[in-house]
Amino acid sequence: MERKIRMKNNLYVDIHVLQSVPPSCINRDDTGSPKTAKYGGVVRARVSSQAWKHEMRKMFKEMLSAEEVGVRTKKVSQMIASAVKEIDSNIEEEKADKLALQAMGTAGIKTDKDGLSPVLIFFSAAQAKALANLAIQESKDKKEYQNALKMAPSMDMALFGRMVAADPSLNFDAASQVAHAISTHAVHNEYDYFTAVDDLLQDEESGAGHLGTVEFNSATLYRYATVNIMELQKNLGAQTETAVKCFVEAFIKAMPTGKQNTFANRTLPDFVYITLRTDQPVNLVGAFEKQVSGVNGYLEESEKRFKEYADTIYQKFACPPEKVWEFGEMNILQILEGLTFEIKEKISESRGE
Repeated sequence: MERKIRMKNNLYVDIHVLQSVPPSCINRDDTGSPKTAKYGGVVRARVSSQAWKHEMRKMFKEMLSAEEVGVRTKKVSQMIASAVKEIDSNIEEEKADKLALQAMGTAGIKTDKDGLSPVLIFFSAAQAKALANLAIQESKDKKEYQNALKMAPSMDMALFGRMVAADPSLNFDAASQVAHAISTHAVHNEYDYFTAVDDLLQDEESGAGHLGTVEFNSATLYRYATVNIMELQKNLGAQTETAVKCFVEAFIKAMPTGKQNTFANRTLPDFVYITLRTDQPVNLVGAFEKQVSGVNGYLEESEKRFKEYADTIYQKFACPPEKVWEFGEMNILQILEGLTFEIKEKISESRGE
């Protein structure tokens, strides 16, 4: 029986990806081994969400202007000082630095003797400019400075969130969630034994100049991410559709770069399934709780399992998606255009327009 439950003002974009990755070590643990996780009673290849989000943020810098992308840094005072100079080029560098430190102090951001904050802070260009303006105006109102830090988040800040432990009022809730990617099947890490030869070795000399091993595996990965459209819209307003478009495209195309020169392992997804939901996000990793057997490869069976499991979940528990896009039926540009159009329509509906 098809479920028709809908939750008011809920809107989520779920992105599901199956991606075949050849021998590689794209995400290592502290010992240099490819990361793994036990799921369904067997060891799976794993790539952390942090690794994939890092590459997505790098891709945002190619897609968007510098003003639309945030900076995660301890050198916040330098950003503010640069903004001071941009606003008023007559201000000398020493005074700009002093104004920047004063702005940070009034805003409640601690700095050390070198003007660095003790922790990384996610900052947007618009926020730096707002603080610079207040500093130039010699405002002493702490509330004004803190309001400047709460306004105009960059697109990646709104998507991935910001945490300021010293002042939780400056936090931004992340509008997106990215799961750790895991293989749809069991994996066993292997070792590549290699030698390096000394180029100046004489004929009468023997032996390698260096011996080593590199641990690696290969896998068909299931990847999942979701975006809370209404949370994103609350922070970005008219930029929401652009942010979702960039997020989806970056999630599809980005890949962590660990050992890429050794393995040349960069691939693109083999299967992409995007849904627009009005109930809740639904991770469909349960399709692979029982490992896929690799008699004739993993990809075809993984895709079949995924579709069957999705149908089962929709029938038993979650309502069917409002809209589904699947690669193969449409190309990436058509899907992104269709997705942003539907989001715009749904946001208008929620406002009663």
